[in-house]
Amino acid sequence: MSDKPIILTPIDRIQQNVLARSERRLLNWICGRLPQWVTPDMLTYLGLAGAVLIFFGYVLSNLAEEWLWLAITGYAVQWFGDSTDGSLARFRKIERPRYGYFLDHSCDGLATTMLVVGIGLSPYVTLEIALVALAGYLLLSVHAFLSVRVLGELKLSYLNAGPTELRFLLIGLTLAMMGFGYGPGWFGNVSGFDIFVGVIGAILILLFVIQTAVTARRLSKEEPARNQEWRSRR
Repeated sequence: MSDKPIILTPIDRIQQNVLARSERRLLNWICGRLPQWVTPDMLTYLGLAGAVLIFFGYVLSNLAEEWLWLAITGYAVQWFGDSTDGSLARFRKIERPRYGYFLDHSCDGLATTMLVVGIGLSPYVTLEIALVALAGYLLLSVHAFLSVRVLGELKLSYLNAGPTELRFLLIGLTLAMMGFGYGPGWFGNVSGFDIFVGVIGAILILLFVIQTAVTARRLSKEEPARNQEWRSRR
């Protein structure tokens, strides 16, 4: 086994979400004003702490809906930490590509799990349906990580929506929970919130299937089968 460190080639970050440009200007403004003692690692862990607030906000909503404000606060904290950690590293030119990539996405996976499981443990959404949405998100994450390896591209948005737009969507869902409550289900034990989260999960899974097919077709053209290549040379 070689003792040489693995060198990551530059990753092409593909971010085409609606709020990308406005968010980038805001993040640059924030990074230029953060004190020097604030580090990217601190912001990563702050984002994870925000996910903990979201989790407990949803779980404690079984006691009183006012706890949902804790979840909404958690979304703001999670956005700040998750969005500024890598931005600060790039702004200060102190990137650590392998370490940052590993730590950031590991924390993202844990944060997303806490967030979605928290929704499923609230009185508004059935846990099984929430787990379908979690499966869809994690499948898209798998696709993004595989694309980094085979294409050198990190896709950060789908259907012109990225993590920030998703947070706004979930904040809207949380406000709707507070406005409509968790009365009887619309169809037996299935509530409107169940339907909404289930549809989001189905869309995420469908996107994974489509993106997998598109990427496989692209790779097939770039890397033809050896028997076809041999025949073309004859």
